[in-house]
Amino acid sequence: MNTTTAEPDAGPVLNISSYLFASLSDLKPLRDSLRRICRRLDLRGTILLSTEGINLFVAGPDENVYKLLESLRKIPGLEKLEAKESFTSYQPFRRMLVKIKKEIIAFGIDGIEPAERTSPKLPPQQLKQWLDEGKPLLLYDVRNDYEVKVGTFQNAVPAGIDTFRDFPQAVASLPEEAKSTPVVMFCTGGIRCEKAGPFMQQAGFNEVYQLEGGILKYFELVGGDHYQGDCFVFDQRVAVDPRLQESAVAQCFVCQTPLTTEEQASPLYVPGDSCPHCFKSAQETMAAVAAKRQTKLIEVTTPLPGSIPYTNTRRLFISSDQKGKTLYEVLAEKVPAASQGFWEKMVAQQLLVEIIHHQDERLVEYRAADPSVPLVAGQLFEQRYPGTTEPDVSTDIQILYEDSGLVVVSKPAPLPMHPCGRFNKNSLISFLEQVYHPQKLRIAHRLDANTTGVAVLSRTSAVARQVQPQFEQGRVEKRYLALVYGHPTEDEFICDEPIGTSRVRGGGRRVEEGGQPSRTDFVVRQRFEDGTALLEVSPKTGRTNQIRLHLWHLGFPIVGDPMYQRDGVMQEKQTLDIDEPPMCLHAWEVRFRHPQTAEMVTFQAPPPAWANPS
Repeated sequence: MNTTTAEPDAGPVLNISSYLFASLSDLKPLRDSLRRICRRLDLRGTILLSTEGINLFVAGPDENVYKLLESLRKIPGLEKLEAKESFTSYQPFRRMLVKIKKEIIAFGIDGIEPAERTSPKLPPQQLKQWLDEGKPLLLYDVRNDYEVKVGTFQNAVPAGIDTFRDFPQAVASLPEEAKSTPVVMFCTGGIRCEKAGPFMQQAGFNEVYQLEGGILKYFELVGGDHYQGDCFVFDQRVAVDPRLQESAVAQCFVCQTPLTTEEQASPLYVPGDSCPHCFKSAQETMAAVAAKRQTKLIEVTTPLPGSIPYTNTRRLFISSDQKGKTLYEVLAEKVPAASQGFWEKMVAQQLLVEIIHHQDERLVEYRAADPSVPLVAGQLFEQRYPGTTEPDVSTDIQILYEDSGLVVVSKPAPLPMHPCGRFNKNSLISFLEQVYHPQKLRIAHRLDANTTGVAVLSRTSAVARQVQPQFEQGRVEKRYLALVYGHPTEDEFICDEPIGTSRVRGGGRRVEEGGQPSRTDFVVRQRFEDGTALLEVSPKTGRTNQIRLHLWHLGFPIVGDPMYQRDGVMQEKQTLDIDEPPMCLHAWEVRFRHPQTAEMVTFQAPPPAWANPS
């Protein structure tokens, strides 16, 4: 069996949180060893080591995370280390830290040794039953106030603390009668309660329980019953809901305060600069912010990331409707442009392999693909393209506007908006996500790689949920400029021909009876002696290639269009090379309702030279 490490960007990212109180020694050699292991496995997160145990939050490819856990469980005292798991589509940590601390959870009280003695653990199902029955008890939230703000159990009493070191004072302020009441304390994952429970018992509380596994385990086993809101977590997700999915809660990068959707909508919330809790200035210096972004853009695009050879990987999942077919048959359907001879060479060179997940051993095996065996639903294959380099693209991206919710740029061409086809690292979103890291930008609408002009992106998932539907439902006013071959006879005209959904030659589309309803409005701005005309274009629907296809169908193809050309010719080429004449289509203006102010906003990208002929 050939066990290898998966590419860091392949598949979902496994997130684990774990802790264990145990007597550990030789911490410096252990720290150095774990640093080497995590570096080799391409993991990120934080591991805290102490003579009292270990506390960790780590994320990475699932097989690599499991290898780390295997290594940890070989350490004397950590044999029973367990971990809570969840998945994200991105790496939620920026770097990997392994630190030695006096305590794995700072408390500052001597004589509390959870490895030797802790309070009884109450299973989540038992707590739910007690709450269902209305059992008299004190439900005590021992987390910090900023965590409690995101969500907590109904009728829970918050400790009212800024740090865990304030907990003893909080306990002292509880009423005397609480000492004879059953106390169920809880925190995010259980680690605080391991120390808080024994402390409360020492302070004279007669019946103290700790929620086993904390809120996250309660969500996993019970759901959100008796809980209000979300649960704060210590990574870029900020908070998760009772389904353990990333919630809409954000976090201020300046003061670290979690922010509700209402607070995110506040004009005082400027990600990276301020929020309603730490706002100090009434003005945002837009020019200074844009200048910083432009400098960063130059850094991340010099040299072009895709110009440096790398191994590109693509995965092929076999669906139920593909079972019984051969691998070559499926590949012919997926990639019709590639010949069977190409795939035969890939198999022979073991660049096309099958991925086998071993759940028991928690290992991944890559084995040679057998194209002669009928496929089974659920099979997973990986295509590897070593030495991949991508075509050059234009990096002349201009930041037109940004606020707490939106980023608006003027996109150059050729430049794909997102990874596709021959482009993976050389795309607009790939560049911008490096500039705006750790934020994860969301594209609100699409522009072809060869189209220049206004591109709108959302800075949070909450904003995206309000912006994208406006584009999808045709509630955004869009104006383009197009230079076309030919002189339309009318100054104003409309094309409402339906557009098919299936791809044709080269990935293009066709006007088809029974296709999707489509409409584009045109106004002739100028007719030129060379036989071309400048049009103002207003698409009322948003179909793939709509403007280009409608103009081509009417007999007025766009100048420089590599696919929809004159005389009804359709070529297979999609993206222009960097040194070719441009395709003369420009997203000039967009107008929509701002998701945070509810006011109509208009953004324009300056027209290119071809739209301002002398």
